[in-house]
Amino acid sequence: MHHHAYLWTGPKARFDQEALRRPPHPDPPPVGAKPEVLQRYREVAAGFPVSDLPPLETAYWLVKPASLVRGTWPDAERAAAWLVEQLAAHAPRFASGAQLEAGRLARLAATVAQRLDSGGDATVGFYLERPIYLSLALVTCSPNRSRPHLPCPRAR
Repeated sequence: MHHHAYLWTGPKARFDQEALRRPPHPDPPPVGAKPEVLQRYREVAAGFPVSDLPPLETAYWLVKPASLVRGTWPDAERAAAWLVEQLAAHAPRFASGAQLEAGRLARLAATVAQRLDSGGDATVGFYLERPIYLSLALVTCSPNRSRPHLPCPRAR
């Protein structure tokens, strides 16, 4: 088991485009579906795996390009430390300074490490200078507990 890190920053309005953050339905539209439904399905099927937008379900980061992986660690503590380092690096741009209180960050790191150790994933998001949003994710891999069928991006 190991953990992959992902980071995304961008306009909150783009982050809120949930249709672009959902994987395509596993079954294509039925024969005879409206052309616009077929076109939308094709767009999502082609675009979702290559989009840099954070998926609504954290495990689906694993289907994104391996180039989006910001780091990989075999132990949860080092992965959680990366998350805290990223928060510290973005601290000057946070909309609220209270989000970076030292005790809060220590508790967050401990909680994230515990979640990863148990095979779970972790995602946190914060507003930066508006309307920018920061999304950080740590995804457990080989296998992922919630989506064990998803391949490791480093193996592709």
